[in-house]
Amino acid sequence: MNPIAGPEPELAGQTVVVIGGSAGIGLETARRARTEGADVILVGRNPDRLQSAASEVGARDSAAFDATDPDALRQFFGDLADPIDHVMLTGPGPRYLPDLLERSSDEIRLALTDHALLALDVARSASPGMRAGGTLIFMGGTGGRRISRELGIVSAATAVLPPFTATLALELAPVRVNLIAAGFVDTPLSASLLGDQLEERRSELRTTLPIGRVVEAADVAALAVHIMTNTALTGATYDIDGGQQFVTTPS
Repeated sequence: MNPIAGPEPELAGQTVVVIGGSAGIGLETARRARTEGADVILVGRNPDRLQSAASEVGARDSAAFDATDPDALRQFFGDLADPIDHVMLTGPGPRYLPDLLERSSDEIRLALTDHALLALDVARSASPGMRAGGTLIFMGGTGGRRISRELGIVSAATAVLPPFTATLALELAPVRVNLIAAGFVDTPLSASLLGDQLEERRSELRTTLPIGRVVEAADVAALAVHIMTNTALTGATYDIDGGQQFVTTPS
């Protein structure tokens, strides 16, 4: 009797580029994509950490450079020999600027535009080499939807990303464009930001979130890979915060 064949990996024969792929959500997405049969290419700033991550997930290739440099981005994507299917951009993180009247115009301008402009640079550089039906995936957040003095300008910057994503989806079709909006995710970045308050924050979320646990990087990775494989999804924003925006103050 012949063994029953398992399902075909959903990303078999496809190539996934993860910008910010050396740790946290990016690394978990690369790992998940590999289990679904994809070739992955990792991009990050830290060469040593990037090399370690690439070896860990069996990446096809990696490139260490600052993705906020448009020329470096353009060269990276231009040098790729084969078409790519999916690109995920995990950064940059939000800029919390309270006391708006005390901030310079340059500070406000950067906080409002840096995320969208980086996404735009990635779209410009990557889309010419992407196959139809592939997707660009950007990362946003849910916490900034609540208005407070402490959050400052981040609420305005958060509001920019969904319509920006939808407009790009129309311009880049048949390449798809989607946005993942996360709440607190238990990653090395969260640990570095919270320091000795990390465990307190975890405990608070375990108690208050409807899901009864903290959202992990693997949860976001599972959503990202689903967006890659479901070719009906474009121009949309997908929340993944365990219900945090409804029951807790943002953090």
